[in-house]
Amino acid sequence: MSRARFLPLIWGNIGAYSLFIVLLGIIYPRTTLAAQKPPLKENATVATYSPLESGFVGLAHIAKLWNYRPTADSSLGLQPDLVYEYRIAELNRRSPFPYRFHPLVRRYINIYAAERREQVQQMLGLSQLYFPIFREQLDKYQLPLELVYLSVVESALNPLAVSKSGAVGLWQFKINTAEMFDLHVDSFEDERMDPVRATEAACLYLDYLYKVFGNWALALAAYNAGPGTVQRAVQRAGGETDFWKLLPYLPEAAQNYVPAFIAASYIFTYHAEHHIETLPPPITYQEVDTVHIADALSFGALAEWTGIPLELLHFLNPRYRQGYVPKPPKGGTVDLLLPREKISLFLENADRIHAQSYKVSQNPFPLDKEKRIHLQHQVARGEYLHKIAVQYECTVAELEAWNGATKLNIHPGDRLNVWVTPDTYARREKALIGRN
Repeated sequence: MSRARFLPLIWGNIGAYSLFIVLLGIIYPRTTLAAQKPPLKENATVATYSPLESGFVGLAHIAKLWNYRPTADSSLGLQPDLVYEYRIAELNRRSPFPYRFHPLVRRYINIYAAERREQVQQMLGLSQLYFPIFREQLDKYQLPLELVYLSVVESALNPLAVSKSGAVGLWQFKINTAEMFDLHVDSFEDERMDPVRATEAACLYLDYLYKVFGNWALALAAYNAGPGTVQRAVQRAGGETDFWKLLPYLPEAAQNYVPAFIAASYIFTYHAEHHIETLPPPITYQEVDTVHIADALSFGALAEWTGIPLELLHFLNPRYRQGYVPKPPKGGTVDLLLPREKISLFLENADRIHAQSYKVSQNPFPLDKEKRIHLQHQVARGEYLHKIAVQYECTVAELEAWNGATKLNIHPGDRLNVWVTPDTYARREKALIGRN
């Protein structure tokens, strides 16, 4: 049989993909894969900026929730570019999103597959909790289901994630964007951290951005950098709407964002081929149930009387970021998620828990001390700026800055804006309770 007739028979019998992998195994022996490194000059853009770092830092904060952490062998991570190209072409064939291989995409694949394997294991487990929520909302708004991977880039699937710029939650909304989609935010409750409410808001925003640009790559770039930034880049490029041709005109954050998204899609689809196993989530939805709360509740008192770790209470109920559930309006209730096995303990001790609930509990995850709570102070007779500053553990200069004056003159009855740390607020509340 001639070679020309023999090859199609092989191709038909074992399939294009299988033959492709066999040939790669011959060309690139397995022992050489771990040693491959991409040329650094092709990844210069990534060297100074990565959209993933904030999420990875936040994921480290909740790592204590896992009791078991398997060893992640980074030597198994890297594979030839031809493998990446073929697999990404397969993703592109099955998706409305324009998947494409690029040196920046390779760099982020290598971050996930080699440098951050342990975090990928954790995210694979967390996806079991959150991807069903995401898919339900994406399907409701008829958006591509692949957009679940956007939250991987944004927050590493950590509902408690807070970036340096103040973006919060699984979908990393800043407060001005949250207001556009009616996400309620106050000192104790933050719906940006609520998985269901925030996901619905993200779907509305992504749907809007796609309608503006008619292009999913640009819509994702706009989710990161803002629609105005992307529109200006298109104008400077003479109307060009191909994301990859727009790279020189986009800010560094947006340049890296779409490649990171493609890499996240890739690693979640092909993690087994990189020998990355799933680390089960700290708790599953089958192990939790809802209780209805009709009075104020502190996570600290709840943890003390039920034995539920504070970290787990915050993880299950991230919207109550200070660990305190305010009393609902008269006749109303709010829902809390608790481990099913602890609900009987909660019901037995509910009166004690509510009686011992102060307004602020100790958040077990690292707090940004710059995140302050807004209060108003009414100036009493005999008070002066230094006395008020000592009372609120701040400086006179801060009082002046908060009240828009370089030299502040005060009189009895004046109201001053004051911003205090959560620790200062808790001490004041306990002192007031003690006096009452």
